Amino acid sequence: MSADDLVLITGASGHLGFKVLVLALQAGYKARVAVRSQDKANAILATESIRKLNPGTNLEFVVVVDILASDAYTSAVQGVKYIIHCASPITSGITEDFDKKIIQPALKGTTNILEAAYKSSGISRIVITSSIVAVIPFKEIFSQSGTTFDGSMKVPYNSGPYKTEFEAYAESKVRALAFTHQFVAEKKPGFDIINIMPSYIIGKNELVTSVDDFDKGTNKALFGQIRGYKRPAFPGTTVYLNDVAAVHVKALDPQIPGNQDFVATSGGIDGIVHKDAIDIVKNNFPDAISQGILPLNGVQPTLTLKIDASRTEKVFGLKFSGLETQVKSITQHYLDLVAAQ
Repeated sequence: MSADDLVLITGASGHLGFKVLVLALQAGYKARVAVRSQDKANAILATESIRKLNPGTNLEFVVVVDILASDAYTSAVQGVKYIIHCASPITSGITEDFDKKIIQPALKGTTNILEAAYKSSGISRIVITSSIVAVIPFKEIFSQSGTTFDGSMKVPYNSGPYKTEFEAYAESKVRALAFTHQFVAEKKPGFDIINIMPSYIIGKNELVTSVDDFDKGTNKALFGQIRGYKRPAFPGTTVYLNDVAAVHVKALDPQIPGNQDFVATSGGIDGIVHKDAIDIVKNNFPDAISQGILPLNGVQPTLTLKIDASRTEKVFGLKFSGLETQVKSITQHYLDLVAAQ
């Protein structure tokens, strides 16, 4: 890495992308952030982390209003050496038109940025946020079959119809991943691609500034039971935000092998047990419990989904943080927001 290395980051107005931006700046990269509007840029600039870093000319923004336009990223990729593509639709209560609202936007966003990079010059690596659901057949996610997945499985397309938004989301990740593999094989670009496949990302989302917005995003998968919500059984697959963001930034290092896929999840092969979060809160936030701020009377049953992330830990030289770190991060953030309102 040199002082002139510029990285384009998409999705930095989201949970993971923002943390990637902060860590990239801390690591000494210059960052160009693609945002949908100037308001998104202003929200990023207003955060405590960015204000403390005071990046000056090391941070710039480019407004990409329509990421589905074929030339969406043509100007954004000019002059960059790296791209970290975090932007993609997430589950948000969509109940119809899954192909139009989830699958095609995810696929088009990936194809557009790769095509723009291919037509540019000087780009050496693209890091893409995929998901564990891209390498695990959807029926296996909830089946507790006992199969251990390591990110190497090629999942066939599911043409639908899709019963749930999450099923469509999984298919969007399957197709986007398959496209990156096909793109490299057929076009043999001058850059390589690394796909990072996180499980449910848990950690303080600095862009959430009110209690009302706290349930947006993946933190609700673990924190709902702490607030008293009763949710259906879900796999015990989580990963600490800071860790998966760090993997994205470390993936820019040319010593990390290119054209590889890496899963990111914590808790070893068997993952975590959701209800253990209750005891972690009891042990670390007794005052908030006694004050009734954290009712702890929700329910979140756990399904076992076996994932082996040991290769990722070995290659990147890290150990994924355990459940306690994740729970303490989001609980403290929630209490800070309650105190501020």
